[in-house]
Amino acid sequence: MNDSLYQIRNRIDELMSQKEQVIVAIDGNCTAGKTTLAGKLAEIYDCNVFHVDDFFLRPEQRTPKRYAEVGGNVDYERFMEEVLLPLKAGRAFSYRPFDCGTFTLIQPVAIEPKKLNVIEGTYSHHPYFGDSYNLKIFLTVTPEIQRQRILERPAFLHQRFFEEWIPMEQRYFDGFDIIAQCDISF
Repeated sequence: MNDSLYQIRNRIDELMSQKEQVIVAIDGNCTAGKTTLAGKLAEIYDCNVFHVDDFFLRPEQRTPKRYAEVGGNVDYERFMEEVLLPLKAGRAFSYRPFDCGTFTLIQPVAIEPKKLNVIEGTYSHHPYFGDSYNLKIFLTVTPEIQRQRILERPAFLHQRFFEEWIPMEQRYFDGFDIIAQCDISF
């Protein structure tokens, strides 16, 4: 990760020297280190970090039609409205994260845009977001390491990872050729 982090920091530093605001999106396989990388960037830059996992579909959105849509298992419309549009406008805003335990939206989180803002999570490069980012990063992990990392997570999630979430994300990566559209991939 050190060489990768060095390369990413160089790109971010270059962008930050040229722009008022920089938005970086980190997409990739589950367990590839997206959240970890976003956390490291937050430590280095004191940036905002937004998690795509906060935008899971609410119960009323979980329809066969929506799940049949490539990349449709996240609320990309709400992410665009509540986060990306106000962020790009450079104004303060709030959004309501989705709570997976209660299947509800929780209390709003107030945000002040910062010079660097990081979006992390699978589906963050969804084409619905258009050209919203200054830097697109894609992280991969071998199937063996991915399996090992999943097995370290709570057991009740294992089957969903293997039978549902990994096939859905692979369909998204392939269907939209996500890796080919990234500036950096590891």
